[in-house]
Amino acid sequence: MNKSDLIEALAKKGNLKKYIAEHIVTEVFAAMSDALVEGEGIEIRGFGSFYIKQYESYTGRNPKTGEKIQVQPKRLPLFKMGKELKERLQEHLKNNNK
Repeated sequence: MNKSDLIEALAKKGNLKKYIAEHIVTEVFAAMSDALVEGEGIEIRGFGSFYIKQYESYTGRNPKTGEKIQVQPKRLPLFKMGKELKERLQEHLKNNNK
């Protein structure tokens, strides 16, 4: 599912005009992005949480040349699946593997 699919689903399920659904989705994503940029975590109960993890600088290796390189510190966004979503996914996979 991509952003357009999400907008279509929201418009259909919420009985909304498409431009209203698009505005809602855009604003939600903007608020989530702003929170992550500010270093805040996002927790959506039953779905999961987004957070930023800080990685320190380390010595890595160029896979092509084998040369040692210094990797700069970085911050990366991560997602942790919520308990309810994980259980739902596991149940779905269990039922489809029969």
